[in-house]
Amino acid sequence: MYKSVILKKGKEESLLRFHPWLFSGAIQHIDDGVKEGDVVRVLTATGDFIAVGHYQIGSIAVRVLSFRDIVIDGNFWRSRLQSALDMRMALGIACNPLNNTYRLVHGEGDNLPGLVIDCYGDTAVMQAHSVGMHMSRQKVCEALVEVMEGRITSVYYKSETTLPYKAGLNEENGFIFGGTTVDVAVENGLKFHVDWLKGQKTGFFVDQRENRSLLERYAKGRSVLNMFCYTGGFSVYAMRGGARIVHSVDSSAKAIELTNSNVEMNFPGDRRHEAFCEDAFKFLDASDDKYDLIILDPPAFAKHRAALHNALKGYTRLNVKGLQRIRKGGILFTFSCSQVVTKDNFRNAIFTAAAQTGRKVRILHQLHQPADHPINIYHPEGEYLKGLVLYVE
Repeated sequence: MYKSVILKKGKEESLLRFHPWLFSGAIQHIDDGVKEGDVVRVLTATGDFIAVGHYQIGSIAVRVLSFRDIVIDGNFWRSRLQSALDMRMALGIACNPLNNTYRLVHGEGDNLPGLVIDCYGDTAVMQAHSVGMHMSRQKVCEALVEVMEGRITSVYYKSETTLPYKAGLNEENGFIFGGTTVDVAVENGLKFHVDWLKGQKTGFFVDQRENRSLLERYAKGRSVLNMFCYTGGFSVYAMRGGARIVHSVDSSAKAIELTNSNVEMNFPGDRRHEAFCEDAFKFLDASDDKYDLIILDPPAFAKHRAALHNALKGYTRLNVKGLQRIRKGGILFTFSCSQVVTKDNFRNAIFTAAAQTGRKVRILHQLHQPADHPINIYHPEGEYLKGLVLYVE
């Protein structure tokens, strides 16, 4: 049987509310021999079972896998993965010939904390954010292949940058099942190269799929500026939406190369698009009154709570520049993907930016992550993607 973690008296309240994290400050005792990544049973101070999960050194000491006293075996992994697939099948997200790009497992949102699996055609990219999930990667892979019933022929493990560096795992990215050189996936009928080898996250920002579709509806006849373009997702949708011109900007030469490749794959020889490898703030400073549709989708400005204050200042500064530069009657799509930035935090930052510019601004849409990135109702921290669509007079 699994070794135990004993709580301090009265420290079980959050677990009784089914929050999937146990913080180190709530622990009274850990059995001898417990190693990082082990499955442990969590007991109250009086010895009552409360949860089973992966133990890890750090602030989040246990990530809960179940609030029932069960064995974490092949049946467990198959059951959880089947549940994740069933939901996406029911919503029409998985196994859609016009959209073979989706998130199959979204950590706590699918009751598998520390695990992310994105599907790109018949390749799954698996990412572990905890030592326990890293240790379980082969069992998860076996269950995944079984549950997907031939829909997945390759599994690429990409956790080199997401695992705790202090754990000393020296993990290298690579295929743990099958292998392929095909890197093109389809999203809503558009084709994209997915750089799961060296790209950010699992190689593509799956979470913006529905927001890209919304942008397409507003693009007709507009001059579009896509800041922090990465793979050029918003740019490609704007092109299909009938934009007059589309300019993509990123400080990474690799991102610009990928954007140009994706635009060319979908719209060969189309001269409406141009990409620039430049700093976002400098580009905006030189872009007064050129664009009437701007996308501001920066990388996370705050990865932890200590960085929140500076992050909010950064979002305000960026949006001031966007609001100053956009034409009258323009539409601004603006986002934050920082988990520690709440919806209210972000909205207040945009309010401050609007007030500083003195322009009349109306909110058209409040945006969030799509249904294949579900939020566990007991884990509000899972609501990480926030966005606003603004009409600027």
